[in-house]
Amino acid sequence: MSLTVIKLIHTVIWVLFVACIVGIPVAANYGRLDLSFWLTMIILGEVFVLLINRWSCPLTAVAGRYTEDRSANFDIYLPEWLARNNKTIFGALFLAGVAFAVFRWLSQNR
Repeated sequence: MSLTVIKLIHTVIWVLFVACIVGIPVAANYGRLDLSFWLTMIILGEVFVLLINRWSCPLTAVAGRYTEDRSANFDIYLPEWLARNNKTIFGALFLAGVAFAVFRWLSQNR
């Protein structure tokens, strides 16, 4: 497997997780709290994977076998600033989306 293939796979997986994060509040806004719940579970699964890998994606280690480059985006097709701040940006969006979904759930269950 080449670095290009790993970067492509990593980017596709990243896009899917971002879609889940964006989908949480969107689904909640449309009253699909069941979908918000499952999207949240998917992201929490990814958080668990990152946690057991010391906050690093397992694909980063695989990509590291193919290059000495260790810039923030050496293993993914993202701008360096986004790769560097990825967990902060999308972690905040995830928490905000979950908070919104919980608010919607509480509003429906009064």
